[in-house]
Amino acid sequence: MELAAGFAPVSRDDWRALAVAVLRKSGIEAGSPEEALSTLTYDGVTVAPLYDAGDLPGDPGLPGAAPYVRGARAVPGWDVRQRHTVADPEAVLADLESGVTSLWLAVGPGAIPVGELGTVLKDVYLDLAPVVLEAGELAAEAAEALLGLAAARGTTLSGNLGASGALGAELARRCVAGFPGLRAVVVDATPYHDAGASDAEELGCSMAQGVAELRALTGGGLSVEQALGQIEFRYAATADQFATIAKLRAARRLWARVAEVCGAPEHGGQAQHAVTSAAMMTARDPWVNMLRTTLACFAAGVGGAGAVTVRPFDARLRLPDAFSRRIARNTQALLLEESGAGRVIDPAGGSWYVERRTADLAGRAWEWFQEIEASGGIEAGARLVSDRIAATRARRADDIAHRRHPITGVSEYPDLHEKALRPAPVSGTPPQAAPDDVRREAPPEEAGPPGASRAGRSPEPVEAGGSAGLPRVRYAEPFEELRDLADAQAERPKVFLATIGPVAAHTARAAFAANLFQAGGLETETAGPGTDPEQIATAFAVSGTTVACVCSSDKLYAQHAAAVAAALRKAGAKKVWLAGKGDYDGVDATLHAGCDALAVLRTTFDDLEVTR
Repeated sequence: MELAAGFAPVSRDDWRALAVAVLRKSGIEAGSPEEALSTLTYDGVTVAPLYDAGDLPGDPGLPGAAPYVRGARAVPGWDVRQRHTVADPEAVLADLESGVTSLWLAVGPGAIPVGELGTVLKDVYLDLAPVVLEAGELAAEAAEALLGLAAARGTTLSGNLGASGALGAELARRCVAGFPGLRAVVVDATPYHDAGASDAEELGCSMAQGVAELRALTGGGLSVEQALGQIEFRYAATADQFATIAKLRAARRLWARVAEVCGAPEHGGQAQHAVTSAAMMTARDPWVNMLRTTLACFAAGVGGAGAVTVRPFDARLRLPDAFSRRIARNTQALLLEESGAGRVIDPAGGSWYVERRTADLAGRAWEWFQEIEASGGIEAGARLVSDRIAATRARRADDIAHRRHPITGVSEYPDLHEKALRPAPVSGTPPQAAPDDVRREAPPEEAGPPGASRAGRSPEPVEAGGSAGLPRVRYAEPFEELRDLADAQAERPKVFLATIGPVAAHTARAAFAANLFQAGGLETETAGPGTDPEQIATAFAVSGTTVACVCSSDKLYAQHAAAVAAALRKAGAKKVWLAGKGDYDGVDATLHAGCDALAVLRTTFDDLEVTR
C-alpha cells in the first residue's frame, strides 16, 4: 500500500512557487518563502516552514544504543516522579497508590527535616519505589538518613542521593559497592533554565557540569564506566513541545559524545529526569498551568525522558493540596495509559523537522560547552555563564514585553475577576519558603517590590558550579506585579475606551486595547457606538478616569480622531492613546500589535498617578 497513491508528486520547488504567490498576495516580498517564513530560536537555530528527507542529519541510531538520540533505553514509557516538600506521609502514600512510581523529596530548612525522612517513608517499600533526594548543603546528612533507613529495614535502594563534588564521589563508591540501583549524583540544569537560559545554553552548561562531576568521580576512585553510571541529569520541559523534544534528544547525543571521548561509548546512555518548567508557571489564571504542564509532560515523554515530574498547577500560589497533586499525577497517567504516549519508543524519531532541530541544537550546545571548557570549566567560567544567560534573559524579557511571547491568562486574555485560590490545608510541618523552591531566600535585590507577594520572585536557588548565584525568574512576573498593584488600590484604576462609529468598526481595536490594559489589571470602560465627540467626552467624564484610548477604524480616525481627542482633553483627559498607528492632533501615543505592552502599562499607571 502506497500512502501517496493517487497524488501527483510535489517537489520543494513546487511548494516554493505556490508559497511565493500567496506571500505576494499578502504584500510580502522576499527572496524566498524560507526567508519570509523561517524563524530563529534564541540559539540562532533556524526553524524552517518546510522540511523534507534532504534535511535529515544522518543516522540517529537505534533506541538504547549509541548515540542514544532515540532513547537511553530500548523500552517505552517513563517513571512518574512526584516532588514533595512537606513531611506528609499520607500524601506520599496517596501518590504511590495512584500512579506515582518514584519520589523526589526536598529536604532541609523550610522543607522536610532530615529527621523526618523515616516518618515520610515509614510505609514506603524502598525496594519498589525509587527515592530522589534534593537536600543542598544537607546532602550528606540526608543521604546518611536514607541509607540508614534502608540498612535498618534490610532492603535495597534505588533512586539518587542528589550529591555532587567530593561528597558525590564518596557516596558513589558506596552505591557501586552496595546499592547497584542507586545513583549518587544529580546534574541539575533547571537553575540555568530558571535564570532565563536558552535550550542550547541549558544543555551546554549541563555538559560542563556533568564533565566536572565525572572528573570528581574518577578522581575519587571510580572507573569511567562506574562514574557514568552514577550521574542523572535534570532538565526543564516547557509548553513549547518541539523545543523540549529536541532538547532532550540533543542532551543524550551530547552526553554520548562525552562518553565516547572518555573511551566508554557503550556507557553513554544519559539518565534523564524532566521537570515541567517553573519559569513558565503563572500565579494569575493558574488553571491554565494545567494545559502548560500537559504539553510539557507530553514533550518530555515523547522526547525520551526516563523520569518526568509535573509541577502542580497551583505551585506558584500555595502548597499543593490533594486535588492539585492528583491532577499532576493524572496528567501523566492519561498520557501514559489513555493516549498511548508511553507505548511507543521515540515517537518523534524520523520526523524530518525533529531530527534536523535535534542535530542543530546539539551543535549549538556543543559549541557553548566547548567555550565553557576553554574558560576553565563550569566553576571558573561562572561569570561567562552568567553574562551569556543574562543576555538571553534580556532578549526573552523584551519578547514578553512586546507580547511576541504571549502568556495566556496573563499578557493575553486576562481575567480581572478570577477567583483567588484559598491556601491548601496540609498536615506535617509547613515549609517557610515558597512551595516551588525551598533552597534559600532571595537576596533583597531579587525580592520584588512591596505589594508583589502574590507574584513576587520565589527564593533563589543555591547550586553547584556555574549556576551559583544565578537569578530565578518567571516569565509572567512583570505583568503579574502590575496586576498585584492594581488589585491593591482602593478603587481599580481605569482606562476609558473612546469608541468611534458602529460596533463593527471599533470592536476589533477596542478588544485589542481592552486586552492590553487588562493585562496590567486596569479596568476598561467603553463609550459605545457613536461619532459625536461631545457625547463621547461626556461618557469619559462620567467614567472618573483621566486616561482614554481612541478605538476605531483608520477611515473613521481620519474623520473623527482629532475632534474626539480635543473633546476628551476638554473633559479632563491627561493622556490620550489611540489603538492603531498614525499621527492625529491631540493624540499622545499609539498602541498596536507588537508595541511594548509593559511600557504602555507602566506609563498608564504613572499617568493615573498610581504609586509604585
